[in-house]
Amino acid sequence: MFGISPLGWVHTLSSLPAIPVAIYMLARKGRIVPRSVPGVVYFICMLLGAVTVFPIAHQNVSRVIAILTLLLLFAGYTVGKIGSLKRAGVYLETIFLSMTAFLLFLPTVSEVLRRVPNGHPIVTDLKSPLLLGTQAGLLVALILGVSAQVVYLRRQNP
Repeated sequence: MFGISPLGWVHTLSSLPAIPVAIYMLARKGRIVPRSVPGVVYFICMLLGAVTVFPIAHQNVSRVIAILTLLLLFAGYTVGKIGSLKRAGVYLETIFLSMTAFLLFLPTVSEVLRRVPNGHPIVTDLKSPLLLGTQAGLLVALILGVSAQVVYLRRQNP
């Protein structure tokens, strides 16, 4: 179904819960909070999703996104624990983890548009205006979202 291999389904189903968890934390807390129960779920799902990309990826860009996701994920979950960074650690943690959400949404939206409905996908070309516009929209959302998060953090503790 949808041209997805069994390992592809493992990848999809293991990373899929990260989407509602990220949306929940962003809506509820204004950022992805690593030291929380949803934060742990997000970490596990993102880790499984990124690691399982390597055996199923057909394009080098998929591997690059997975590597960036892993680097940002580990950086985001550790930088806040570095005491010498103080407030800067919270800012970096927020930025890094927001970027992981972007790197999750980017291929997810692309894959959905290129696979659904089954047999007659909405987008058949990687240069489709709809696909490129959606990706650009996600980039704008990342820039605006991270900017709003930084402003919010600054107002919380001037």
